[in-house]
Amino acid sequence: MGDFSSETISHIDRHYIKTLLDNGERIDNRAFDEYRDIEIEIGPVEAKAEGSAIARLGGTSVIAGVKVLTGQPYPDTPDEGVTMVTAELSPIASPMFESGPPREDAIELARVVDRGVRESGTVDTKKLCIEEGKHVYLVFCDLYTLEYDGNLIDAASLAANAALLDTRFPELKLEDDELVETGKMMKVPLENMAIELTASKIGEHIVIDPHIREEMVQDCRLTMAIDEEDNFTALQKGGGVGPISIAKIEEAMDMGLARVKDLRKLVLEATSNKD
Repeated sequence: MGDFSSETISHIDRHYIKTLLDNGERIDNRAFDEYRDIEIEIGPVEAKAEGSAIARLGGTSVIAGVKVLTGQPYPDTPDEGVTMVTAELSPIASPMFESGPPREDAIELARVVDRGVRESGTVDTKKLCIEEGKHVYLVFCDLYTLEYDGNLIDAASLAANAALLDTRFPELKLEDDELVETGKMMKVPLENMAIELTASKIGEHIVIDPHIREEMVQDCRLTMAIDEEDNFTALQKGGGVGPISIAKIEEAMDMGLARVKDLRKLVLEATSNKD
């Protein structure tokens, strides 16, 4: 009975949302290409992380914390450091999230945000090398959901990029086969910051920054990572098995290009006062 009720509500919601879209409207009165209000807070957990940030996107909020450790490089990239993104969907953020081992959607969130960082070359990993083949910096970005009201990916991308920009850690050098601090502080060597933007396809309509109710009835979503030169460095389809045409992909990409500079500006402004 619960499943039938849920399915019925979803069907009614889809019809309502699609009818609104057919009339050029959304459930929260935004334009199809309009983001909800965005706030970025820098350094909320300074005592526990080398860099941190909270991104609030409407009723969705994600905190990112960056830890910098040292370790050995991967055998196939002996002169490069390592970056890695992990994610946890907290039960306090939504009753949809359960405690326990990482869920499939938490793994997907981490993978999509990680791909946005890696494929764009956001971090110059060669500058994270201390001694080739022996010692490199390991940069871990952990994402933790605080509130969920749709579009976790974009909120997580904003938080991750802001936290990476906020990060400061001690510079190390190899001396008598031991790593010692030089007395200087380093920044994460960011070269080409990519911002991720997500659009949902609902029927024949494309809307950016989907609200949770829009996500519930979407055919699929498309997440785009766009770098500082307006290059698309990654595309990820998810959130449903519905088809999406080339024309609709191009429509979503045009929306992304029109909005990405505003999002990047918000990240840079939030971190501009950091020494």
